[in-house]
Amino acid sequence: MTIVILGAGGIGSLIGGFLSKQNDVLLVGRRSHIDKINRKGLEITGSVNENFKVNATTKIISINENDLIVLTTKATDNKRSLDEIKHLIRKSNTVLCLQNGLGNEEQIKKIVDCRVVRGIITAGVTFLEPGKVVCSNLGNIFLEDSDASEKIADMLNESGLDAEIRKDIKKLIWKKLILNCVLNPLTAILKVENNGISDVLDVAKMISDEAVEAAKTQHIDFNKYKVFRDVCRVINSAGSNKSSMLQDILKGRKTEIDFLNGRIAEIAEKHKIGAPVNMALTDIIRFLENKKLKTKI
Repeated sequence: MTIVILGAGGIGSLIGGFLSKQNDVLLVGRRSHIDKINRKGLEITGSVNENFKVNATTKIISINENDLIVLTTKATDNKRSLDEIKHLIRKSNTVLCLQNGLGNEEQIKKIVDCRVVRGIITAGVTFLEPGKVVCSNLGNIFLEDSDASEKIADMLNESGLDAEIRKDIKKLIWKKLILNCVLNPLTAILKVENNGISDVLDVAKMISDEAVEAAKTQHIDFNKYKVFRDVCRVINSAGSNKSSMLQDILKGRKTEIDFLNGRIAEIAEKHKIGAPVNMALTDIIRFLENKKLKTKI
């Protein structure tokens, strides 16, 4: 069995590197990154200091029966990335979705005709330059309870990653969603590292509280004070990590805002509870995306 890592950015590279210790792994990513990996290996520094010799390519030519596809692209790239390979995917394959955002797995199931397993990862990873990523912490990988999850969890654990199957995966997805709704847009707008938003905690709390109210409409019940306390703990321990949204804005790329704060605003509007701060942040990030993209053109 080959493990195909579709989206070899920071997270994808980290997972692929570790899995390559004991498995046949294929990293799929941008040419500059792939070329460097093929020449000099994948270098991961920080809490991990290793160079991984892992197969890497810019395009998937074939997928074998029972191959596992680990989807670590941005959620905004799901349709484009999967459309390119869906003719290669068989019913015996499995797609493991390890992405930020809400509702990703439903979108994926509409594109591919195979098993889709949802998971989340809490690692802190920054893409430094082609061939190099920085990992501040390995974190955990949580998988939904499915008939494929035990085998996947075993592979991850045997490779040195901390994975477990959780029956409350929806609640964990929402918890990470709320954290990302705070960290990503604020760091991207203010152009600061993750711990730099400690000076705007009042705004962070409004974002978090609105998201907690939106979660209730989906039958996910949180204590808003405990959720925000956890958010603050992550902010204080985040150090010099750069959020993925900040990196996207700096590089003039489209962000995942529609799967984060945009999703909160959408749910709030549907249930008529209001989420003005999340809606405002969504509009601001969309403006910054368009401004950067136009500037690059």
